[in-house]
Amino acid sequence: MARLHRRMVAALSGGTLLALIAAPLAAASPREAPATPRAVAEGNASLVMVLDSSGSMAEDDGSGSTRIESARRAVGTVVDALPDGHPTGLRVYGADREEGCTDTRLVRPVEPLDRAALKRAVAGVEPRGDTPIGLALRRAAEDLPGAVGGSLDRRTILLVSDGEDTCGTPDPCEVARELGGQGPSPKSSGSPGSSGTLRIDAIGFQVDGKAREQLECIARAGHGSYYDAPDADALARQLQRASRLSADGYRMEGERITGGRTADDAPEIAPGQYTDTIGPGEKRWYAAKLGGPAESAADDLAVTAVPQPGVPVASMDGLRLTLVRDEKYRPRCGSTWRYFGRNAGAMPITAAVSRIPSADGDRACDGAGRYLLTVERRSHADSDRGRWPFELLLATEKPLAEGTVPAHSEPHYGAGGKDAPLPTDPPRDVEGGTGFNDARRLGPGVWRDELIPAQTRWYRVRVGWGQQLRYDVEFGNEPTVDGPAGTLTRVSTEVYGPTRVPVRPSGEFDTGALYRGEPAAVSGGTVPVAWTNRWESAARAVPVRRAGEYYIGVGLDPDAAELAENVAVGFVLRVAVIGEERTGPEHGAPAVRERGGDREGGQARKETEAAGDGSGPGGAGWSGPAVAAAAGAVTALAIALAAVYTRYTRSRGRTAARTAAAKDGGAGRTADGTGNGAQSGKTEGGAW
Repeated sequence: MARLHRRMVAALSGGTLLALIAAPLAAASPREAPATPRAVAEGNASLVMVLDSSGSMAEDDGSGSTRIESARRAVGTVVDALPDGHPTGLRVYGADREEGCTDTRLVRPVEPLDRAALKRAVAGVEPRGDTPIGLALRRAAEDLPGAVGGSLDRRTILLVSDGEDTCGTPDPCEVARELGGQGPSPKSSGSPGSSGTLRIDAIGFQVDGKAREQLECIARAGHGSYYDAPDADALARQLQRASRLSADGYRMEGERITGGRTADDAPEIAPGQYTDTIGPGEKRWYAAKLGGPAESAADDLAVTAVPQPGVPVASMDGLRLTLVRDEKYRPRCGSTWRYFGRNAGAMPITAAVSRIPSADGDRACDGAGRYLLTVERRSHADSDRGRWPFELLLATEKPLAEGTVPAHSEPHYGAGGKDAPLPTDPPRDVEGGTGFNDARRLGPGVWRDELIPAQTRWYRVRVGWGQQLRYDVEFGNEPTVDGPAGTLTRVSTEVYGPTRVPVRPSGEFDTGALYRGEPAAVSGGTVPVAWTNRWESAARAVPVRRAGEYYIGVGLDPDAAELAENVAVGFVLRVAVIGEERTGPEHGAPAVRERGGDREGGQARKETEAAGDGSGPGGAGWSGPAVAAAAGAVTALAIALAAVYTRYTRSRGRTAARTAAAKDGGAGRTADGTGNGAQSGKTEGGAW
């Protein structure tokens, strides 16, 4: 049967999988009607578009329209696709006078999105004068609101130009460097500009030579991305991508703190979630009082750093986390190093260390006391120098009740391995979250979503005691700008436990794959959830030690912007939760039974209905370990349609992913299952 499936995939992947994926993408093409707004904007994010209205924009763009006419239409598609209420403004330069290096004007202030008003504003712009890019950028930064209450906001300047600056002063690259240095600062006070992340993206409309070099310099200095737009369709496509990346950026949550520069000034943290920032080469210190075996069965410290999407990073750039006892910084209780693994644009990266008391409770890191966590950022000299905002989560797991005998460990994939059967239902549209805090809650089934280059989509699936998660991500044929033999990019996936500890696949699954607009697949999963997995040596087992919501991240590398013709790339996500759920972690725990539609001790029906119609809550934020462990089961969502079964099949890779692990149940444990001994670890194919 497995061989038959593979033959069917080979015969049909060029058409069937494309049919599965194509429906939500038709609206994303720059030649079609813009996509319907997908969400109401959240706070602390804003966008101002800076539009070139100099005399050269009156020239023909080769499509029978002038450049300004094509730009007006492109701005219209952006406005229609942005989330409702997303703070958006429009500034122009060169529109009011035939000559003058002070000619820049805010034609629409940055305020909750008014689509009709923005379209009227851009319709009234006529190209006339010079190109004072440097001054326009400086004014645009002033147009954006500051951070609210010390939070980490996202402010984006989106520059569209068909040429280089003609004024010379101020120099656009120097202005971008100055603005990029505004935020976030290491000692944020909450004042405007001090705790926000300012990003400058640049789109070159039919530019080359010095003009392109200058726009690339602006984007690089402004911690943003440069997009090339050789024609009107490309302009609309790249504008939509850049604006949606701004609007759909990672939603950060947590109490704002500032890590110490030394152990002596490390702030004390309790179980909860925090936000901070870190610059290249910096090390931050934090302190936590952790209990002994009687108070804590595990303590997880997870850090998710969020660089500006797509900025340059090197293969060895990443995070190093170390946990030590506060006794002259010895002994070391956990250490991990997570890095990107390839020279590509940045995406979110998550690392974690855990303190798991040994079974007999007599090791150096088992006891109660004060512990110190260091977060270190490693960055190549040629990588982006902007500060990375990050979330720090500390979660403590309570011990089992006295006298409870836990079930045996489950360190092997068994029924949930790479050949496990997955749902074949028709896919239902869903929109993944921007990160852990708003990850979309899903049940078993087949789901369809899309990715913008440099974007990661996040989902969460409840997995109970004795159950395991298994999923495939399938990408179909996509139109490309230079054909399938052109640019190569990469798609990736990763799984995280309920407390964000990465779950390493140990070679069972293909978590990364090259992609060039043709069918490709990545896959992932977990071993069965068992309390005693925490003491296993296998990297794939240790984080799978508690029932709750497991997170799936699916990402598309930034250089796909040079490949894909559509704004976004579609994919199908097949999710299965395998095995019979047990009522608890103890040995001999009975299976969960259905009573009147509600699972024992939960509300499975409500969760299933919310996930099934694609309208569920999508995640309002981290709810703590206790809530995750007590959440209701998600029952299977399957529609048995025999006719559909023959049309929709799975395409899974078979190449083993390289991983390394070393865990010994006590001091020196590599917390996230990656590593060389207890010292280092690496991630390939996306490190989120």
